Amino acid sequence: MLTTKLSLEDKLPLTCSRRGTCCHGNLVMINPWELFCLAREKKVSPREFRDLYCESGGIRLRFDGKAGWQDKKACSQYIDNVGCSVHVGRPLACRLFPLGRQIQSEALSYMHQGEVFPCLDGCPEVTGLPQLTVAEYLKGQQTEAFEKAQNEYLQLMQSLADIAFELLLDTGLAWSGDTETLPLWRKMGNEAPETVANNIGSEWIDSLIVPEISVDTNDPVLFVQKHRDLLLLKAQEQFGTLQTMQEVHKASVLIMGVALHLARSLGANPEILAEHWIDTAKKYGA
Repeated sequence: MLTTKLSLEDKLPLTCSRRGTCCHGNLVMINPWELFCLAREKKVSPREFRDLYCESGGIRLRFDGKAGWQDKKACSQYIDNVGCSVHVGRPLACRLFPLGRQIQSEALSYMHQGEVFPCLDGCPEVTGLPQLTVAEYLKGQQTEAFEKAQNEYLQLMQSLADIAFELLLDTGLAWSGDTETLPLWRKMGNEAPETVANNIGSEWIDSLIVPEISVDTNDPVLFVQKHRDLLLLKAQEQFGTLQTMQEVHKASVLIMGVALHLARSLGANPEILAEHWIDTAKKYGA
């Protein structure tokens, strides 16, 4: 899809009219820290929030509320004629909307879909409101902490994928005649998130989506660091005593599935990522 890249100095009609059209019929992915923030605002546990209001293996907000704009279903957190019930804890996707965010070769950029500013269709009145630069909008939406969480989770995603590489390349599996591991990486990159989550299993999904972390969620970096420690310790305990190549193969597929599921929660394309990781593994002899 065509996108328009933006600079931080670009001015756009980014002052929200509070009509709520963006709270209907959209796709909002959430990472584990965002789920904790939402649960805190809802005054429920993260597990309860996931089970009540999330789908796709806990990484997507449900849009099953009252139909509104263009007869589209509202977000599960939207209250008709009131607004977002968890506004203070809303995820990065909601804070950025209608902007998108991309990191490519360590370069960060912002953009919006299409050549025409996307809010004009649903909220034409924004053209009569003050224009903001992209930088001003980001500051007003308080995206900094949520962008930090996103960046930290992208690094954690790669750390998990690295474990899958180690299991494939450093154990002798790649040279044992294995022909199953890389095709299963590719398959998971193309599967529905519900299928990936089901194959990963509830134990790993719970560790990934609702980790038991007792730290202040106002510090996203600390939260993700604690989450990384828990996941790496779990991997070490579970994969440290593998006996057969078949066990190593299953472990590599499992942890790659965890990495791809986390990737999807961050808005990354799991199909493209899987192909990238397969190509990397092949370069090292797989």
